[in-house]
Amino acid sequence: MAEVTAVDVLADGFERVRESVERVLDGLTGPQLTHRVGGSANSIAWLVWHLTRVQDDHVAEVAGAEQVWTSEGWVERFDLSLPAGDTGYGHGREQVAAVDAPADLLRDYHRAVHERTEAYLKGLTGQDLTRVVDESWDPPVTLAVRLLSVIEDDLQHVGQAAFVRGVLPRS
Repeated sequence: MAEVTAVDVLADGFERVRESVERVLDGLTGPQLTHRVGGSANSIAWLVWHLTRVQDDHVAEVAGAEQVWTSEGWVERFDLSLPAGDTGYGHGREQVAAVDAPADLLRDYHRAVHERTEAYLKGLTGQDLTRVVDESWDPPVTLAVRLLSVIEDDLQHVGQAAFVRGVLPRS
């Protein structure tokens, strides 16, 4: 049996996010994707878009690459009334409502970001994970901590989306 590395564990974490995104989107319609519990909570569409945008943004930054969102034309495909660089941080009611996209578009964008993330991880070694990527924190943030933070944020949001799916009104 091969040794499991820290990079393998991170790759597994991102794979779990991908699988969870696929499950939460499976078979949902537009009204279900944009349903907001209590009329104002984050919708499944917004949650999946946001978690994918954050992963895209953060992985692109540490990889020194352009985001999939812009480099592969996803910003045009989504055609949202939001700035191209928007990832969803600090969104209010109107901005959450602006994210209205079909399940296949959300899924395909997430798959594209996941593929980019996978490719990036395949090129890393355990030593790479010790590289400091953000000195504005005390202690400074290493690549390992940044990637783990993305997984943690993604899992929280996909869990929220699964909760919303579970409480959707029955038709």
